[in-house]
Amino acid sequence: MVNKKIQKLLIANRGEIALRVMRSAHEMGISTVAVYSDADRNAPFVRFADEAVHIGPAASKESYLVFEKIIKVCKDLKVDAVHPGYGFLSENGDFCRALEKAGVIFVGPSPHAMKVMGDKLAAKEAVKGHGVPLVPGTEGAVSGLEEAMKVAKMITFPILIKAAAGGGGKGMRIVEKDADLKEGLERAISEAQNAFGDGSVFIEKYVAGPRHIEVQIMADAHGNTCYLFERECSVQRRHQKVVEEAPSAVLTPELRKRMGEAAVAVARSVDYTGAGTVEFLLDEKNDFYFMEMNTRLQVEHPVTEMITGLDLVKLQIRVAEGEKLPFKQEELKMNGHAIEIRVYAEDPANNFLPDIGTLTTYRPPQGPGVRVDDGFEEGMTIPIFYDPMIAKLITHGATREEAIQRMERAIDDYAISGVETTLGFCRFTMGHKAFRSGKYDTHFVRDHFTPAVLEGNDVEERLVAALVAAELNNGRGQQPKLPASAVQGVSPWKLKRR
Repeated sequence: MVNKKIQKLLIANRGEIALRVMRSAHEMGISTVAVYSDADRNAPFVRFADEAVHIGPAASKESYLVFEKIIKVCKDLKVDAVHPGYGFLSENGDFCRALEKAGVIFVGPSPHAMKVMGDKLAAKEAVKGHGVPLVPGTEGAVSGLEEAMKVAKMITFPILIKAAAGGGGKGMRIVEKDADLKEGLERAISEAQNAFGDGSVFIEKYVAGPRHIEVQIMADAHGNTCYLFERECSVQRRHQKVVEEAPSAVLTPELRKRMGEAAVAVARSVDYTGAGTVEFLLDEKNDFYFMEMNTRLQVEHPVTEMITGLDLVKLQIRVAEGEKLPFKQEELKMNGHAIEIRVYAEDPANNFLPDIGTLTTYRPPQGPGVRVDDGFEEGMTIPIFYDPMIAKLITHGATREEAIQRMERAIDDYAISGVETTLGFCRFTMGHKAFRSGKYDTHFVRDHFTPAVLEGNDVEERLVAALVAAELNNGRGQQPKLPASAVQGVSPWKLKRR
């Protein structure tokens, strides 16, 4: 167990998460080191750090993923510890071991915990003796089509084929009937091999109408593991989250406690320390099943911070220093409701494909209960080399309804031009009756969203015609009033020309 105060922290990441970690470190009196690629030379996180070192070209495989370069910076600048953020090297056990060998603290769990939880099959094996509910399916990787068909018939269709080393929806295929099994299996194996260098896949029963609920845990090295309540992450595209909220609108106190205790059991199965997230599927009968554990800070961690009043990054650092957590489970309370949307440079009207370009206008919202975690400024270009997330917009309210209302106001106040973004989609989501009622699942996009709900039928043309007609009717210099028929179905976000 490490017992050392961290004086200098290197953040092995970029963008908004690098800035977010640096801010907490500065509040703790810890100096920070940024590493950056060619594409990020002028990024805000580079300027914010106390020291910054260039580590290579824009491509992450030549910069942010080359941990030998990062370890050299640690040695050259006498760095005490590394915070990996999320993505890149955050779940790389080899990087963790290399840091350990170099005498540098890794702000995160042990390489053993990473390895076990990074392999979905190994994770299932580790937790099955700890009373954690598991989705029916194979205990190991399937050897071929014959075994896959046998398993599928035993647990019945529909089934889900998943990459053992996977994440982010890659190497995942839903198969509805036996005639589609061969193609689904081949595609899942191919995707898994290309994405992770490991074509191993396994089969689970497909849970119909599932909700994606995850539980934040925090554990120290002194035997105290706590759950910091749950996050609802069911609004997704391509199996990746776009909207998250805490707490879930459907969990009862009793169910929350059971899921939290199951998450703690998962963490204890691998002697976990630090921040981690245990992900569950919740079905229509409120039965839940373990999916996986992410052994790092999550993108959506701010909603947990908003309802608990805790700074998860500071807790990570203190645990890495060998300190005890400053609370017990029974001392943790929830305060209000928080919602986060991910503002991506993507075009929702074109299957959410990335829309890379320059932020001609960039003015984030402000006001009560609004938090923006971003890493860009007006005039910057969204690099094509990395994830296209521009920012995370978080709102907090005394109630879920207030948090939603604040999110609608914040989206309407967010001014971005130069690229298409997911703001319009998120505004649509906030106003949809399924989301508003809390009765939605991971099929929200499939069941409720089409590009037409954003664009309408020739909305732009109708809007321009209506503005011209109103101007002519009202006279020069007067505020034009649009007829209701011209703007029917158009969101305030669209009307404000964002």
